[in-house]
Amino acid sequence: MRGKVLVTGHDGYIGAVLTPSLVRSGYDVVGLDTGYFSKCLLGTEPAKVPTIAKDLRDVEASDLKGFDAIVHLGALSNDPVGNLNKGWTEDINFHASVRLAKAAKQAGVRRFIFSSSCIMYGLSEAQFVDETAPLNPQTDYARSKVQTEDSLRELADERFSPVYVRNGTVYGLSPRQRLDTVLNAFVAEALTTGHVTMHSDGEPWRPVVHVDDLARTFALYLSAPFETIHNQAFNNGADHLNYKIRTIGEAAVKAVPGAKLTIEARPGADQRTYRASFAKFAKTFPEFKFEWTPESGAVQLAEAFTRVGLDKVAVASGKFIRLSWLRHLIDDGRLDENLKWRGVNG
Repeated sequence: MRGKVLVTGHDGYIGAVLTPSLVRSGYDVVGLDTGYFSKCLLGTEPAKVPTIAKDLRDVEASDLKGFDAIVHLGALSNDPVGNLNKGWTEDINFHASVRLAKAAKQAGVRRFIFSSSCIMYGLSEAQFVDETAPLNPQTDYARSKVQTEDSLRELADERFSPVYVRNGTVYGLSPRQRLDTVLNAFVAEALTTGHVTMHSDGEPWRPVVHVDDLARTFALYLSAPFETIHNQAFNNGADHLNYKIRTIGEAAVKAVPGAKLTIEARPGADQRTYRASFAKFAKTFPEFKFEWTPESGAVQLAEAFTRVGLDKVAVASGKFIRLSWLRHLIDDGRLDENLKWRGVNG
């Protein structure tokens, strides 16, 4: 066994792929999740691991005793959720993350891997943004990542070693599927309607990464020597995976025979654009190869969505749109206005 690892948010989109990946790599994995998305299953249920069923905001140092490392994925996961209630994003993504890190340090957990985001670069005129580039967060979600990184740096010392993993936009198949990330959304739209409508001009750039590749990168940060990664940020991806939104849309329609792409550029459309430099990642982990591209990922998604019979009704149900599902849980009386469970989780 390679060590005992706690994965927060293990029952989410990334966590449902990362957790079994770490188990296969020989780690003793425990999950921590409040269960917001436990019912949002597409396909086969992921293998179970021992779980701490707890809200991230309620974690204590006693919950974290005996762990060698924490992989911190747990967060409200996209900008529209933050737009619905700014306080939720600040409370969960920032304050609860810092609370978790302080509790981890108190409990003697030395390695803390924070799932951050390239979205913090926002609008950039630079040809490529590396880890030293100015941060220009445009949303509450992005700001929460910047704030958390800053606070974790203040905790770093010889006893506590955080690393800040700045992921690109994630796509690909997961048992806890999301349809509110760009390629996933495009493929679902192409398959269920026969067309993809793009509301920007398609020219903004995004770094993208497949969820399977992303899961494999986290094993690198778990096993790397402390002195190699201690208290550092890493753009997590590869230079060839910077894509224009238009190209991502083209990959989606190509994967669905007969589907068409329509550009309807609208004023006010999301124009955040940045290309991330992944030179530091490549230099630090030269043997790692990213196996997926948006083109192959789109084919994977189209085949899987067809296999499970994804249709307009399933998409409209909101189970795979994080904002819609949280609204459903609130409207159903299962979550209160602070996103706390009113009764039994789930």
